[in-house]
Amino acid sequence: MQTREIHLVEYPDGLPTSEHFRLVTTELPDPQDGEVLVRNRFMSVDPYMRGRMRESNPYFTPFEIGAVLEGGSVGEVITSNSDDLAAGDFVTGFYGWREHFVAAADSLRRVDPKRASLSTYLGTLGMPGMTAYVGLLDVGQAESGQTVYVSAASGAVGSIVGQIARVKGCHVVGSAGSDEKVAWLRDEARFDAAFNYRSEGDLSSQLARHCPDGIHVYFDNVGGIHLEAALEHMKFHGRIVLCGMIAQYNATVPTSGPANMMLAVGKRLTLQGFIVSDYNHRGADFHSDMAAWIEAGEITWRETVIQGLERSPDAFIGLFKGDNIGKMVVEI
Repeated sequence: MQTREIHLVEYPDGLPTSEHFRLVTTELPDPQDGEVLVRNRFMSVDPYMRGRMRESNPYFTPFEIGAVLEGGSVGEVITSNSDDLAAGDFVTGFYGWREHFVAAADSLRRVDPKRASLSTYLGTLGMPGMTAYVGLLDVGQAESGQTVYVSAASGAVGSIVGQIARVKGCHVVGSAGSDEKVAWLRDEARFDAAFNYRSEGDLSSQLARHCPDGIHVYFDNVGGIHLEAALEHMKFHGRIVLCGMIAQYNATVPTSGPANMMLAVGKRLTLQGFIVSDYNHRGADFHSDMAAWIEAGEITWRETVIQGLERSPDAFIGLFKGDNIGKMVVEI
């Protein structure tokens, strides 16, 4: 059968554009023993994918030019030659950016659409939720009574970080880039405080206002001036979780580091980067805790849903323009 998929045409220099992607029609093989044919229903676009659009990357294999892109997806099994999955089962795997795919059944995980909507398995119950969970609890070691500051707090990861911190008894402060996002953080995600870093004065002044006693844990999704401002307000022996630096992903020239890094020495800070796959052993704990928090009404989320595989490049590019609240997904 034929299907459609998105290929990378060339590695972008700076912010990607639609010209860097191509919609391709291709033939799929029939599933062999142990394989299944899946029709994708939703696919994920995530900021980390920008790091794979380079010829070299220290921790990700680059995407191949002229080949289908990869990413999280959730879909329905159409045909099965496996005893482990049946037609009609819903599964998640790493086969995004395409309408259909054939894959080994053991490369997929069955999901329950009655437990949560299918797209939730790409967000709160997927990699972003797991990233928030291990980043805050394992890397950040946040504890009750501490102040946690989250940048890009209205995104798929940041919004869950803040809510887990609230559940754990922390004082939670988040920054975002629009009044709509700030209102959602305050009113629905129940952050203790949130501010618009674009319009409410300089970052350092806002952190002084909302974190008057200092920051115990800073969950950094942005880097740049956000990291520099947070360093000023970290408490002694504070912890900075380096999850992402979206402000620098599309830089065309090397960016300078924070001018005040010496504060990390004097304040005896811990700055630790992490990759979520290093914590796969925590998957069962994450799914158990997150399911319980959702059932108790402690966790909420938003999604920005873009319709159609052909618009997936626009969805991806939109991540770097702040177009999304919560998880950005493409419905296929």
